[in-house]
Amino acid sequence: MPSSFADLRSDFPALERYVYLNAAAGSPTPRPVREAVSAFLRDYEEGGDHHWNAWIDRREEIRARVASLVNAEPGEIAFVPNTSTGINFIADLLASEGPMLTDELEFPTVTLPWIHRGTQVHFVPAVEGIPRIESFSAADAPRAATIAISHVQFSNGCRLDLESFGASKSGRRLVVSGSQSVGAFPVDVKVSHVDALATTGHKWLCAGYGAGFLYVARELLDRHPPRTLGWLSVENPFVFDNARYTVLPDARRVEMGCPSFAGIFALGAAVEYLMGIGIEAIAERVLTLNVYLTMRLERDGFTVLSPAGDSRSGITLVELPEPGRAAAFLRHRGVLVTQKPEGVRISTHFYNDESDVDACIEGLLEYRRGLVSGP
Repeated sequence: MPSSFADLRSDFPALERYVYLNAAAGSPTPRPVREAVSAFLRDYEEGGDHHWNAWIDRREEIRARVASLVNAEPGEIAFVPNTSTGINFIADLLASEGPMLTDELEFPTVTLPWIHRGTQVHFVPAVEGIPRIESFSAADAPRAATIAISHVQFSNGCRLDLESFGASKSGRRLVVSGSQSVGAFPVDVKVSHVDALATTGHKWLCAGYGAGFLYVARELLDRHPPRTLGWLSVENPFVFDNARYTVLPDARRVEMGCPSFAGIFALGAAVEYLMGIGIEAIAERVLTLNVYLTMRLERDGFTVLSPAGDSRSGITLVELPEPGRAAAFLRHRGVLVTQKPEGVRISTHFYNDESDVDACIEGLLEYRRGLVSGP
């Protein structure tokens, strides 16, 4: 592993072409991810199904690696193509238990699956852009069986304290979307008393589209039978018995059909790469760059709409007039960010550096000067 974050930049060819500040939408992949997928496709091209057993063994090795990333048991991990698929599986398990409590900042993936199943969903306000833990207090909040939140909010980057939420859930389930945090910040599902977590791989995990995972606590797996089933959801699937079956006792039952090996191998390579760097080191770097970015923005008179302090993450929302025009202006300069209704969202991951931030600031300053001077 390279000795510095500067050395790691060479693993991301996209950085040679762009000032890439868009991890919250989707990260470029490092070279080891492409190599893992290319090796699988080459084996498939040359041998067809001949390598099936080896691929299945590799899948289980990756399951164990992913489990260690969030301090879960391998049997509590299932591979899914995206967060939405994972949250829907979770909602199938828990929707019948009663109402769900969430916050008004949430991405629709966290809320729509429950609403679609007829579950009553209560929204608590975000005070100054932060869903306050006291708003979820069992004594004061609407009655709910489940709390569903994002570890990091997609809009303004507010990072919640999962340990505090877990410690105060008071008999309710805690469901977490890790889409904007896993890969950038440590997550320990046991310490934080998380009952279920779903995340995609194409954002901060740097694994590309179609690669994600689901964590479901063993107690939930034991308590609730699955709503959906496939031929690989059962023990001894190759008996091909249409009359008798025993459902797998662990999270593998979610993986109903033939595995998406390419996505799983991409995820495995990405997780191995990130864990080789160290998630704590990545988190420190992400926050250091975020502090540098917000300091520069505020110094140059821009309004930052993202919270600071312990709620800070790798996402910064900057207020700008005509956000679509602003994002297009930056894109023309080779700076990639995301348009939001209030302005633009800038994401700083470990593969970024201060020169990326400086280039973005210069672009924003030029854009602002153009607005002032007019056409």
